[in-house]
Amino acid sequence: MRYLERYSVPAAQLRRVLARKIVLSCRHHGEDPAFHVQALDAVVARCVASGLVDDRRFAEARAATLRRKGQSQRAVAARLSAKGVSRELVGEITSGEATDELAAARIAAKRRRLGPWRAVEKRAESRQKDLAALARLGFDYATARAVIDGEAEPSF
Repeated sequence: MRYLERYSVPAAQLRRVLARKIVLSCRHHGEDPAFHVQALDAVVARCVASGLVDDRRFAEARAATLRRKGQSQRAVAARLSAKGVSRELVGEITSGEATDELAAARIAAKRRRLGPWRAVEKRAESRQKDLAALARLGFDYATARAVIDGEAEPSF
C-alpha cells in the first residue's frame, strides 16, 4: 500500500515489485518464493478490482507527460510497453494525430536547441545532425524535416 501511495503503476509493474520483495524476504527467511505466488496473484487482483491499480489511467497519464516532454509516439509506446501495459492499450493511447507528433517534435527540438532554436550561423551546417537527432528520438523523416526546416514560433 505504501508503494501505491507514492507511485501510479500498471498491474504488471506492481506484480514485479511485489515479486522482488517476496524473493528478498524469502531469501532472508529461507523460504521458497513459489509458495507465495497465489498470495501475490490475490493481492494484485484485489488492487485492480478496488481501482487502486488501473492500467488505462496510468497509460494515459504517463503518455501525456511524455508527450509534453517532446517524446515521439514510438518512444511513448516503448516506455509504456516496458512498464507492462498491454499492446492493445498502448495502441489506443499512442494513436494520436500528426499534429500531436509535430508538436512533440517541436518541443524536443526546442529543448535540445535544434533547427530554428540553434544559432543562425550554425543552423545550415548542423542540419543533418539535427535531423539525425530527431530521428533517434523516434520521429519520422517528414516530421523531423518540417521542424528543422521550419521557423521557431515567436515568443511574446
